[in-house]
Amino acid sequence: MVGAVRRLLGTLLALAQTRLELLSVELRHEELRLFDALVLGVLACVLLGAGAVLLAIFITALFWQEHRLLTLIVLTLVFVGAGAGALVLARRRLQHGTPFAASLAELSADRDAAHAPDTAEP
Repeated sequence: MVGAVRRLLGTLLALAQTRLELLSVELRHEELRLFDALVLGVLACVLLGAGAVLLAIFITALFWQEHRLLTLIVLTLVFVGAGAGALVLARRRLQHGTPFAASLAELSADRDAAHAPDTAEP
């Protein structure tokens, strides 16, 4: 009886160790994914911001004589709208996806296996 309990504990510890290793790998993967997204997002913002400023200066200079204020108002509304849209998309993107999906699936499978009737017994 003691040997069976020891084997059961050994199996449970091995299972827990495997699940923790999977969790740590997924955590590292999620960390790298978020870092990459952050770096690329900042780079994109800087480059797009510089391009937008240069485009706004060009368009304003182009219409300086006739419609200077209207041009500035329209460009301001376009930039504010685009920025708000980008924030909404970024928030939506971060809300989708389940971190640690593989670990959760494995734990769910373990729970289901533990509650399933044993078919090996006659």
